[in-house]
Amino acid sequence: MTNVIPLVDISVQPIELCKLLKIANMVGGGGEAKIVISEGYVLLNNEVEFQKRKKVRHNDIVEFNGETVQVNFVQANKNKSGKSAKSEMTKSAKRVKPNNKPAPIDTIESPRSKRKPISF
Repeated sequence: MTNVIPLVDISVQPIELCKLLKIANMVGGGGEAKIVISEGYVLLNNEVEFQKRKKVRHNDIVEFNGETVQVNFVQANKNKSGKSAKSEMTKSAKRVKPNNKPAPIDTIESPRSKRKPISF
């Protein structure tokens, strides 16, 4: 019987181990990920890993809490010029001029916060 290990696709390589645990939904959050790594509950390629920001790469195997996942690197889509879609998007976003109109000012002054003023 063959064991099929589920893949976790990442688009940036390398990725930090604590971030991978969050992406793979093996932990509830980043704080929990850092705690379980520092206490030695996470295996990276069948070895206990204590480094929270250990760099994980393509085909690495991560085990935690009875779950095992394998990292799969997927390159971002490239357009005809060979640049990634993200870099083109940021380039086009820079060309757009922001709206320089001032924000309307309310004539009625409202308190900045709901706190009571402090008095001594």
